[in-house]
Amino acid sequence: MSEEIQEKKAIDIKKLLKSVLAYGSSDLHLVVGSEPQIRIDKELRPLNLPVLSSKDVESMAYSLIEDKQKKHFEDHLELDFSFELENIGRFRANYYRTIGGIACAFRMIPLEIPTLEAFNSPPIFKELIKKEKGLILVTGPTGSGKSTTLASMLHEINLTERRHIITIEDPVEFVHKNIKSLFSQRDVGSDTKSFAAALKYSLRQDPDVILIGEMRDAETIGAALTAAETGHLVFGTLHTNSAPSTINRIIDVFDGPEQAQVRAQLASSLVAVISQSLIPRVGGGKVATQEILISNPAISNLIREDKVHQIYSQMQINQKETHMTTQTQVILDLLQKRIISKENAIKNSNKPDELLRMIENL
Repeated sequence: MSEEIQEKKAIDIKKLLKSVLAYGSSDLHLVVGSEPQIRIDKELRPLNLPVLSSKDVESMAYSLIEDKQKKHFEDHLELDFSFELENIGRFRANYYRTIGGIACAFRMIPLEIPTLEAFNSPPIFKELIKKEKGLILVTGPTGSGKSTTLASMLHEINLTERRHIITIEDPVEFVHKNIKSLFSQRDVGSDTKSFAAALKYSLRQDPDVILIGEMRDAETIGAALTAAETGHLVFGTLHTNSAPSTINRIIDVFDGPEQAQVRAQLASSLVAVISQSLIPRVGGGKVATQEILISNPAISNLIREDKVHQIYSQMQINQKETHMTTQTQVILDLLQKRIISKENAIKNSNKPDELLRMIENL
């Protein structure tokens, strides 16, 4: 690891973050009682640095925030924010408390937003973003690249369309520069009180496209469905592992009597669900697997009639025409091309038994 850092008795957090970026890491963790650790290709790796004391972590943490943020953290014991260091990069940070003291998690955010081509996205993505209205969901576990996929899709709109794009995030991650489109980026906590409040008032701000950083509750989801029905293209995220489970999650957020109405709204407004995960590549790096559900009359009917369990089978029919694919098929293709290992394929599969059967039939 960096000799420049090893020579420092007191760690300079800005130099540490700069050094971490140089390793191609996705995350940096500062926890009392451990040396700083970084995540590369999904694995944590300790840096060759001294074990951190509570005073070390507190000093580094507080050097990056203002008094207002410090007070919020001390009052709530949690703090989410993003920041940019000149000539270094942009980061999303979370501060929290452990029994040893303050702990910090930093996520690295590229300053340059990747294009859909650079992200090797399926061609259907360029068709989805041309929609005038509807709901497009990008889902997956934490660290699956949802933010990058969404940023690339918005960037493509920015390159090709003259639209007003409002993003509501906690915190704002990728910062977009106006090219053809006009961006209004809002940070929950700093620029608005909540996702639901920002979404409610966004409809009076003449948006064409709305990005909701996280659809957390019934109020936010309800407002997103209404916006998608009333002439806006809405992008949102959920922490779900597959396209059908995403639909179930949205419906289950609502009380029983409301579910029929939500199914009807979802059936009419859903455009697509992209369920994403990242799998380590053979030889280093990660590759995205994207299960894609594209709404059509058959899918809409299954949602409306509360037959979500049949959607997975529907996704497997006429895929060249529908542009749909399952995670199992994507993983199998990557395995056949020797891009990922069998071990990582099975470990990251949502349906390992199905995947194993298909591997045996090759």
